[in-house]
Order: sequence, then structure tokens, then C-alpha cells
Amino acid sequence: MTFPSPTATSYALITGASQGIGEALARELASAGYNLILVARREDVLMALADSLSQRHGVNCEVFAADLSLERDVTALIEHIGNRTVSICINSAGIASFGPFMKADWDYEVGQYNLNATAVFRITKAVLDQMVPRGQGALCNVGSAAGNMPIPNNATYVFTKAGVNTFTESLHFELKPAGVHCTLLAPGPVRASVVPEEEQTIVDKVVPDFLWTTYESCASDTLAAMRRNKRRVVPGPLSKAMDVVSTYTPRGWLSPLIGRFYSQMGEG
Repeated sequence: MTFPSPTATSYALITGASQGIGEALARELASAGYNLILVARREDVLMALADSLSQRHGVNCEVFAADLSLERDVTALIEHIGNRTVSICINSAGIASFGPFMKADWDYEVGQYNLNATAVFRITKAVLDQMVPRGQGALCNVGSAAGNMPIPNNATYVFTKAGVNTFTESLHFELKPAGVHCTLLAPGPVRASVVPEEEQTIVDKVVPDFLWTTYESCASDTLAAMRRNKRRVVPGPLSKAMDVVSTYTPRGWLSPLIGRFYSQMGEG
């Protein structure tokens, strides 16, 4: 079982590639010589990224602008990659909401579920339809440490991420005999390496800089884990601490505590 090497005719597919973890992973893969299929809603941002990576690293970068909360856009993407050799897939696109479930914007909640869960489910099947017969490939789905526990005022998000977490870890064991690497990325808080003071949240100001996971370090840790076919990667000290706390602390008092904090975020 080997991690796929870059070739002239194969691609790494990355959703949510216009910002954050997805963009950082795109940059890492391009620097390693992989051709890319970049997916996100903002075509202008993707085009600028694709041009930059192509010029700097000499790789082929395809742009596929899509809103993966829409069934038709997911279908169009699946049809597109059906004509490509996808050796690596990273499902990074996702959104969140905060506040009471019964007061939430229902259309937004449905879109969140479709993006975070349904799109991941469908794209995963589409790329595995290629990888398993070849006996090689690498899949990474981005879940969350938040998917480890119930969190009031974040119900739809944790619903989707708990599903992505367990779905991906289950596939890890199933795909081992097929030679396909499968890794769950379950981060806690991740941010840019430099956050302007006027853009800092209360959390940014309270948590020391050395505890944060940057997008760049998260991407580096994730690719290292994918190469080793690790089942789960939790990058950074703060994320690791949250992962342990959310897994082993009694939910009866931890969930309401976090829920009150998330309620304030929703009000904000």
C-alpha cells in the first residue's frame, strides 16, 4: 500500500479550496508536484489561486466553481471528475451555524447539512469508484473535534461532523485491504498565522498564539498523516486538548457549558 505519487495525468481534488485548510492543502500539494482540481463557490478566488500555483510550481490547476450544498452542482462535479484520474481527494468544504436549532434559518441549516454531509458522502463514493479498482489512492475527509460530543446551539454542525468522523474512520478499516489510504482530519480551532488586531475575536485574544493551529501547520500535519495512512489526525496542541476533553469528560456538565458559549456566539 503506497501513497500515490504525482503524475502528469492524475489530480488531487480539493473542495473548499478558496480559503483556510483547503487552500493550505492545495498549496502543499502543488509544491509537491500534484496537479489540482480546485473546488469552491468563488470562481475569481480559485482562478487567482490556480494561476499562482501553476506559475510557481508548474502544475496543472483546474478550477471548478460550485456550490456543493446544491445537488445539481455535486452531480456536475462528479461527472467532471469521471473524466479525470483522481489519485487524492480532500473533502474540506464546510460551514457552521450557532444558536438554538428551532430559531435557525431553516434554508441555511439544510444547506449546511447538504454541504457538510451529503456532498462528502457522494464525492467520497465517486472517488473510491476510481481508487479501489486501481488499488491505490488517498482520501481525507475533514470532520471536527466538535463531532466527538453533543453541543447545544451547534446541533446541525455536530450532527454532520459526527457523521463525517465515524464514516471516515469506518472506511479507513474497510479500505486497507484495497490499498487506499483513508484519513480523518478532526481539527479544533484553526486560524491564519497572523490575525490583524481589528479582526481578532475574544477567543483569539484569550488563547496564547503558541496554542493555535495555523492553516499551514494543519495542512502539513494532515498530508504527513495521509502518507502514513493514519486513521485520524488532530493537529496542534489546542485541538489535541479539545479532542481529549471532548472524548473523556462527562457530557452531562461539559455539553451545557460549551453550549452556553456557543449560544453567545450565535447572538454575536
